[in-house]
Amino acid sequence: MELKVIWITGASSGIGKEMALQYAKRSNTALILSSRREEVLNKVKSACGGKTSICVLPMDLEATNEAAAVVEKALACFGHIDLLINNGGVSQRSLIVETEITVFERLIQINYLGAVALSRALLPHFIERQQGQFAVVTSVMGKYGSPYRSGYCGAKHALHGFFDVLRLEHQKDGVSVTLLCPGFVQTQVTVNALTGDGSQLGSDDPATANGLLLKPFVKGAIRAIDQKKWEVAFGRKEKLGIYLKRVSNKLLHSIVLRSRVR
Repeated sequence: MELKVIWITGASSGIGKEMALQYAKRSNTALILSSRREEVLNKVKSACGGKTSICVLPMDLEATNEAAAVVEKALACFGHIDLLINNGGVSQRSLIVETEITVFERLIQINYLGAVALSRALLPHFIERQQGQFAVVTSVMGKYGSPYRSGYCGAKHALHGFFDVLRLEHQKDGVSVTLLCPGFVQTQVTVNALTGDGSQLGSDDPATANGLLLKPFVKGAIRAIDQKKWEVAFGRKEKLGIYLKRVSNKLLHSIVLRSRVR
């Protein structure tokens, strides 16, 4: 039986790392782990319990001009790829008026164009094989907005638009797309978030600290990927927000304002 090869970006920490740990428990599965930090990726590989079919492939999502070369390296690991999980990204915590344009550019480059460039470069391989799956860790911020996250929301909204069209254009080629939309998850995403001048926030917030537990969320996300769901939201309040966005945008607006998120 042919190996199922899964490529995970942002695999050095948080959701990506936990995905690697859970997928590593499966037999007949090979992993390609990517992020900027090779040393940390090697630690994740070790944490996967000695599984030999793991390829560490450092890459920088901001370097979109290198996407084609990175895909070539990824294909060289095991000869083919079945699933690309676009997970790498960075969040934001700053008001629009206090945010430099270069910060907005970075948020788009990493969260949107990085995933687009990588997926576009891999797409011909999926078309040639007449099979393949893109999973994208977006956010409920790809469905509605929240203060202090304007650039992050913009990038996540863009991901939904792009990958909905990719599904439309290439379903006939055996290519599937799964959009994963969590709310707050207990990771370091807030600590690493960009502030208005581009520096890291460096601290957590109560909403993230009390968010979805990482392991159960990833288990649910993997289940959605296995079932090739089109789009799945996670979190009770977050699902309610998506519903309210459809039925009463003004009501959602007032609720989000009252929530005093930071």
